[in-house]
Amino acid sequence: MSLPLAEEQVQKLPLEFADEKESVNITGFWMFLVTDVLVFGSLFSTYAVMRHSYAMGPTADQLFKMGPVMLETLLLLTSSFTIGLGVFAMRKGQTRALMFWLLLTMLLGAGFVTTEIHDFVSFAAIGATWHTSAFLSAFDILVGTHGAHVTFGIFWALTLLLQLRKRGITARTARKIYTFSLYWHFLDIVWIFIFTFVYLNGKIV
Repeated sequence: MSLPLAEEQVQKLPLEFADEKESVNITGFWMFLVTDVLVFGSLFSTYAVMRHSYAMGPTADQLFKMGPVMLETLLLLTSSFTIGLGVFAMRKGQTRALMFWLLLTMLLGAGFVTTEIHDFVSFAAIGATWHTSAFLSAFDILVGTHGAHVTFGIFWALTLLLQLRKRGITARTARKIYTFSLYWHFLDIVWIFIFTFVYLNGKIV
């Protein structure tokens, strides 16, 4: 017996979209990301204005070390790949594989945050804090805000791991994993802009 067309279409949708309520929640999360784009847009604009205001402090070229920055980039971009594999495993109904990829994403994110904190501590050790110049104020707030987002994402992923262990893959947990993946990919995109506009541009210009 063939299914009605509407029901057949629903069954073809990924689990996180098959439930109407969860699908609406995903739309709401996209709206949240739009507001976050505005936040980072204002921080990038502030940095663009302040990036040459060194006030006798260290310049971007003197301060930035590309080795740690390249490591941070590698860790975060790899984590974007692992969460993508997690979503793929989720849509296959593979709970253990999903949990593995989610855990690996967390660890890569933790490596990113640890490297970034080490950078900030090394800057402070030579007196390069956000009180030193307008450039460092704008830099610390922009990069620090992104780092805070990544830190929040790590704790969010931890709660998702606990929910998956308890409930498995349901329409609700699938929606949460999917929205987390959107959030994580968004942070990767923001980092690409930071890497290009802040670090690379700071070494060149």
